Amino acid sequence: MSSSHSNRARQVGWFGGSFDPVHRAHLALARAALEQLRLDEVRWVVAGQPWQKSGRRMAPAADRAAMVRLMVDGEGGDARFVLDDREITRAGPSYTLDSVREYWRERPDDALWLILGQDQLAGLTSWNGWEELVERMGLAVAARAQDEVRAPAALLERPHRLVKLTMPALQWSSTEVRQLAAEGADVRPVVGDEVAGYIARHRLYSEN
Repeated sequence: MSSSHSNRARQVGWFGGSFDPVHRAHLALARAALEQLRLDEVRWVVAGQPWQKSGRRMAPAADRAAMVRLMVDGEGGDARFVLDDREITRAGPSYTLDSVREYWRERPDDALWLILGQDQLAGLTSWNGWEELVERMGLAVAARAQDEVRAPAALLERPHRLVKLTMPALQWSSTEVRQLAAEGADVRPVVGDEVAGYIARHRLYSEN
């Protein structure tokens, strides 16, 4: 390895979410960021207690992390994908700022990119400490289907780095997967065989 490469700051994607459950659109977004930003790594950070979703019953964090593991080790297999469980092992609400501060203490030289969908970008300014996040992290954003990437007004008023990612027009969502699973429908086209099998074995999202 040349000295110039070894001295380069690692480019790391920070892909956080509840992943309830993970599905192929998540995988497409992670791949788009990995390839288009030439990232050294994408960290899949499973939220333990997502504070913005406190009103909805969620699958246990251990199950959500297990499904992410199946996705990134299975059909999404890439050595640059890393499952980061810091938020499911830490007590209390899961705040991205707490997690990235912890990561910066571990790897201060890494350059971080926050990987988001347009829906998350729209609500970014409601996040705890979002100003520090956008000051210190780049934003890698993709929109669903025919939607467009649109930064909220408060973000436009601050210095920030935003890269628009190009990815297939996928309509899939975790809400759809939960609804299909509750109805006993086949979720394999959306989540893949291994995650679908896990959902079935553990009776996730089923009232019976």
